[in-house]
Amino acid sequence: MSTVAFHTLGCKVNHYETEAIWQLFKEADYERVDFETNADVFVINTCTVTNTGDKKSRQVIRRAIRQNPEAVVCVTGCYAQTSSAEIMEIPGVDVVVGTQDRTKLIGYIEAFKKERQPINGVGNIMKNRTYEELEVPYFTDRTRASLKIQEGCNNFCTFCIIPWARGLMRSRDPEKVIEQAIKLVDSGYKEIVLTGIHTGGYGQDLKDYNLAQLLRDLETVNGLERIRISSIEASQLTDEVISVIERSEKVVRHLHIPLQSGSDSVLKRMRRKYTMAHFSERLTRLHEALPGLAVTSDVIVGFPGETEEEFQETYDFIVDHQFSELHVFPYSSRIGTPAARMDNQVDENIKNERVHRLINLSDQLAKAYASKFNHEVLEVIPEEAGSTPGTLVGFADNYMKVEFEGDESLIGELVKVKIIQPDYPINKGEVLRVVSHATNTTEHVVTTS
Repeated sequence: MSTVAFHTLGCKVNHYETEAIWQLFKEADYERVDFETNADVFVINTCTVTNTGDKKSRQVIRRAIRQNPEAVVCVTGCYAQTSSAEIMEIPGVDVVVGTQDRTKLIGYIEAFKKERQPINGVGNIMKNRTYEELEVPYFTDRTRASLKIQEGCNNFCTFCIIPWARGLMRSRDPEKVIEQAIKLVDSGYKEIVLTGIHTGGYGQDLKDYNLAQLLRDLETVNGLERIRISSIEASQLTDEVISVIERSEKVVRHLHIPLQSGSDSVLKRMRRKYTMAHFSERLTRLHEALPGLAVTSDVIVGFPGETEEEFQETYDFIVDHQFSELHVFPYSSRIGTPAARMDNQVDENIKNERVHRLINLSDQLAKAYASKFNHEVLEVIPEEAGSTPGTLVGFADNYMKVEFEGDESLIGELVKVKIIQPDYPINKGEVLRVVSHATNTTEHVVTTS
């Protein structure tokens, strides 16, 4: 039996797609082995979101070639899509496919074994208008299942290379989404994370169907306890979407809404499609609809030309709107994007100082958010063993990370946990009981409050 080893760089979508590619190999009778072993085939799923992503991808490719010079080395993903010629020049790379046509991978490998001629299977992603169906019935290493619902992005923000790596917006057929959700629930998953390159844009290219309708349809999946949206733009939080989330029993009290900057002038240079007034109005509407909602966000610091005043606007906006956690990135110039050619690139020391100010703010906000839940009971799905023996760690619906005493048999179950010590990054809790919603019964009482 031939063996295959995978290495995934980059985002959740890449991790999802590696699982899908593994399914193709599994059907072709391959055995999956660790990347550090002498596999017959190595598949490297690459990232190109930053120049560092390219560099790391090249390092991993070379590592695979060194490890087993006889192996077939296949490179896929975003860096493969944007720079296939560059990758083909690395001696020892045998097959390259980009972010489409992954189903052809096994055929390319067979052809390579016969002909011993490297194959570049990367086509023009910009011409692609259909979503490539890739089946993932379960995940090898996760208790939360990702469910990819769309591909590509039409935004062309000035700092971002991703439309060139992923192509334009394409939504997955709703029936296929529901079908896969049912399969994932049948595999034992209680929570599904809706993911994509521009997840909130789902349905823009479909007739008479949108994200709100998809959420309504997912609500009817029996045994599914939680629906999490991996990321959604403020402009896509329509009144209809908010009203569906407000009524939903399953969509969690946590949304990740990328801010990138809290200054209108910076947003304009970024070519983001909203103003701070609009973002603010949407957040206010959301908090009215969902009391206790956690809003996490991404912020880019030190975008070309960012002045102290513009940074301060971002800082103040975050304070005023009480985000519950931030992912802070220093602006990283991406070759091939308009922002990389802009004047007034910000000094690295200034960037780092601003990054630290926002990370400190994020820690304060996260602690303040967690403190609201002191002695509250939250539903947690434990994902893995905690830092000390006999403890488990998992996420509550509002994305608070909770550690509590419990047996490993509870991993993947829905557990009611009382918060006894709110903090950040980890809150301490104690188990009250394990819930099984399918039959609306309590399976077993662990302790009583």
